[in-house]
Amino acid sequence: MPTRDVAPIGAPSWVDLMTSDPARSTAFYSELFGWTANEPSEEFGGYFTYSLDGVQVAGCMTQQPGSETPDVWTVHLASDDVAKVLETTSASGGHALFEPMIVGDLGTMAAVSDPAGAVVGVWQPDTFQGFHVFGESNTPSWFELHTRDYDAAVAFYRDVFRWDTHAVSDSPEFRYTVLRDGDAWLAGIMDAVAAGIPADVPSRWLVYFGVDDADAALAKAFELGGSVLEPAEDTPYGRIATAADPTGAVFKLVAPNAQMPAPTPAN
Repeated sequence: MPTRDVAPIGAPSWVDLMTSDPARSTAFYSELFGWTANEPSEEFGGYFTYSLDGVQVAGCMTQQPGSETPDVWTVHLASDDVAKVLETTSASGGHALFEPMIVGDLGTMAAVSDPAGAVVGVWQPDTFQGFHVFGESNTPSWFELHTRDYDAAVAFYRDVFRWDTHAVSDSPEFRYTVLRDGDAWLAGIMDAVAAGIPADVPSRWLVYFGVDDADAALAKAFELGGSVLEPAEDTPYGRIATAADPTGAVFKLVAPNAQMPAPTPAN
């Protein structure tokens, strides 16, 4: 499996699920991806992590009672200065959602919304660097922003999170920029308007989980109580499908092919 010890600045370093039913979500992802749920932490409000073969790959926490926020997967980007990120966010058209929060000796977290309203987490690590394994079957494998303000989003992530951006397509039908670290591609930004994504779908980050067979994984997700939002289809970057878990959290499935750029580790 691709591994790394430290995520490059600005790169996705962790994902977690906010769910209204952690027991149901855990049963779903355990069956779908073979994950094991670790014990909840009372110190951190019942937050717990999922592991694959003993390695932590994602986190989970329960929605607050009365919350009107849909269940959702959140991407967290690595930072070496959360306070600076929040300062730059305000100056770049985004909004800080809460002040930096120290999480024991693990690190410091925050969350921001970009100029188009997409929410992304910020993680400044101390003892916890985030996931070490990625880009393989049953692990987080790609991270993608679908934005309704493409130019502003590209500028925002370049200025706030210090992305080395590279446009891989700039046609009227498909505008796409990636975060690069050397030759590695670590995340992407897609123009949702050019791609024809319906106007009622807001700007949002999506997590792709690697699978060996996208069609089989999608069928299994449905059998486990999830929903099929987009059937599997071949793309130059793999066979991709979109699903929602039993409580409505949306995620992607990707079965890589030879043309898909590998998420090369960067230390």
